[in-house]
Amino acid sequence: MKSDPIGLVDYIVRSLVKHPDDVQLLPIKGPSSLVMELRVNPEDLGSVIGKGGRIARALRILLNAISVKKITLEDGTVEKFNKIILEIIDD
Repeated sequence: MKSDPIGLVDYIVRSLVKHPDDVQLLPIKGPSSLVMELRVNPEDLGSVIGKGGRIARALRILLNAISVKKITLEDGTVEKFNKIILEIIDD
């Protein structure tokens, strides 16, 4: 079973926003961590963060749960990350 955190976040965020074509997700792999920089249309920033940060927090909790197991990425490689970090960038 594939468990690609990048594809999962991309799918969820594109489902939440009004401008799905403006969603940019840049994965940065470290030795034991994965940082995902998320950029969306400024109009959609509130939809991704949510009231009181609830949606952003839920995404981070989901990524934390995924990080405890081996992950098969889109390219077929298997990785194990100690930590997966989601950064929502406000340009």
